[in-house]
Amino acid sequence: INLSYAQPELPPRTISVTATQAINFGRLCVSGTGGTITLGWNGSRTATGGITLLSYPTPQPAIFEIKLCQGRNVIITYDPTTILTGINGGTLILDIGPTEIGPSGSGFSTKGDCNFITPLRVGGTLHVPGTAIPGIYTGSFTITFNQE
Repeated sequence: INLSYAQPELPPRTISVTATQAINFGRLCVSGTGGTITLGWNGSRTATGGITLLSYPTPQPAIFEIKLCQGRNVIITYDPTTILTGINGGTLILDIGPTEIGPSGSGFSTKGDCNFITPLRVGGTLHVPGTAIPGIYTGSFTITFNQE
């Protein structure tokens, strides 16, 4: 009798992250000295100061989809702020976060099998001065996903 033994194949360790939805604070009106708009990772939205929130378009958090085998730990890190640039000129400051797992430096374990996608939702706070130039503001931010 010949017997052979082999180790089972280990699951892949490659992490895949896809940005599937951009953060969108929706429309607003600014008066006086301006204020802030906070968009939660769950899509809730509040304003302070001279900011009036309008209902269209629907505000939405940023969403990243992480694909990594079950039970792996992932730590996220990101810069706390970024600058948005207006199509008509001007800039706004965006404070990034929190995410649904917490602030920069937080971690989570992936769920499901190696084909399961774990979503990560990200909110933020937009600082809008009373002198902000009307228009659409865009920018980007980077989140680093480190698997342990």
